[in-house]
Amino acid sequence: MTVIHAGAALLADGWQTDVTLTLAPDGTIAQFGGESPDHHVGILLPAPANVHSHAFQRAMAGLTETRGPSGRDSFWTWRQLMFRFLDRLTPEDIRAITAQVQMEMLESGCAASGEFHYLHHQPGGAPYANLAETSAAICAAASKTGIGLTLLTVLYEQGGVDGRPLGPGQIRFGNDLDRFQDLHAQAAKALSALPDDARIGVAPHSLRAVTRNALAELAKSSSPIHMHLAEQVAEVDEIKAAYGARPVEWMLEHCPPDDNWCLIHCTQMEPHETAALAQSGAVAGLCPLTESSLGDGIFDGVRWLESNGAIGIGSDSNIRISLAEELRQLEYSQRLRDKGRAVLAAPGGSTGRRLFDAATAGGAQAIGRNSGRIAPGYLADLIALDADDADLIGRSGDQILDTWIFARDDRLVRDVWSAGRHVVQNRRHIARETITADYRACLSRLAEVM
Repeated sequence: MTVIHAGAALLADGWQTDVTLTLAPDGTIAQFGGESPDHHVGILLPAPANVHSHAFQRAMAGLTETRGPSGRDSFWTWRQLMFRFLDRLTPEDIRAITAQVQMEMLESGCAASGEFHYLHHQPGGAPYANLAETSAAICAAASKTGIGLTLLTVLYEQGGVDGRPLGPGQIRFGNDLDRFQDLHAQAAKALSALPDDARIGVAPHSLRAVTRNALAELAKSSSPIHMHLAEQVAEVDEIKAAYGARPVEWMLEHCPPDDNWCLIHCTQMEPHETAALAQSGAVAGLCPLTESSLGDGIFDGVRWLESNGAIGIGSDSNIRISLAEELRQLEYSQRLRDKGRAVLAAPGGSTGRRLFDAATAGGAQAIGRNSGRIAPGYLADLIALDADDADLIGRSGDQILDTWIFARDDRLVRDVWSAGRHVVQNRRHIARETITADYRACLSRLAEVM
């Protein structure tokens, strides 16, 4: 049994001081109380999950900021660069990059990750002998880092909603439904080597990349279902031309989501779509730094939260991995649009607290993880913040969250436990040196072949 004592902790019913927890060997919180603590921490929080990651894109960070020869760069020009980059990646590269990403997530305060994994095949599109070769690389990274993993295997069938064949940059993604089901089964087998808190999920990539029949089949799943939805104006126009309705309208009528779903981005919604989708129970998987980087647009967070919608936070392209910055960018985008302050706070309430509570609860829901609160029976996904930081002098309760999210950064994160695994200690991941060395070797090889 591991015993942790905290000077202050954010529990399910609010802030409390002088809190002691006992962790069970299965990674859950066994009880409040305990003797002879193994760890004394200043401030203890439940650790959110990162709900949306394409880990391999981390190695592209900084390579797509040059303006192309066309009059206007966009998500679609960025995507062409991404296609050229991924054609060089091996399963070993994917493992090394993913481990770096997961380490950075943990050091930022996220105890678990939903990996939206679609890079399945060899360069040229031929399957590996093991269909789940690259999924196994994701699992190997999680074994190294100790992160809680929900592996979301992605179905990608076609190059567009009109059914056109996959283009050269997409052929490493492609499967028909039958082969995808085999791949998914093999990915689940690879995942079984991880601790019991690991989960499997399914991810129809988007309305433009899967057929309606396949979407209906995957929607039957009892595991988490994730899908990109209404991210880009061109995507909305394409779906409307083919299906006679905007993406969110079509989903609500023909494939209504529920609380098993996490719909990613949703930056192109009309007000009535926002309210209706929020009330479905689905989580909106928001990635504010990537959405800003790609020029996606601004999610209507005000209307979504007013409609009791659930949100989770992800890092998507992993151009910058920072829990505090993602939450800050979500709020700041609303402020710039609405020309106000504390836009997402409840009346009289703390902005940081509302954002943190929403991301913690919605993240756990989105990846099917028994986490999101400090309470007996829940997984011990925990963050310890440095109470000795100068900017926290004289501050308590929700002021701690407001200071961390809006005035400081992830350097306040001192320790992180994932399902009781103490993987970040004194601000550093316990395997940082070997993970970083593997990542550096990977980037050196890629630099030679790009």
